[in-house]
Amino acid sequence: MVISTHTLTGGCHCGALRYECAAPVSKPAICHCTSCRRTIGAHAVAWMTVKRATFRLLSGTPREYVSSEKVVRSFCEQCGCSLTYAHSKYPDELDLTIASLDDPSAIAPTAHIWMSDAASWDRPGDGLPQHAGWRGAT
Repeated sequence: MVISTHTLTGGCHCGALRYECAAPVSKPAICHCTSCRRTIGAHAVAWMTVKRATFRLLSGTPREYVSSEKVVRSFCEQCGCSLTYAHSKYPDELDLTIASLDDPSAIAPTAHIWMSDAASWDRPGDGLPQHAGWRGAT
């Protein structure tokens, strides 16, 4: 697992949103759940989880919306880039899209999650563990 020990920086496609954060606090994963697929508009999305206290917006204000009963997501209102996922069960953590990092190669996902929701043609061949549900589920 590649994890940077330095401050990570990132932002949206158009540059309106810029942020910095510390390294992830858990193993990054690629999510294939229906909710992520529909909000991102892709077959899967790579997420990393950081301590909310280490996340700092450097510019812009993301648009937020409640995507399910306990989840708030954010995105750039100008270009639509998805940025964060926050679950009320984990108030001290924030998930960030790895692809929004300036150097997405700094954080390598370690597993695929929610494969039970994956499209029938979505069969990763990268050798990473594949879980039917959340991390650690089979």
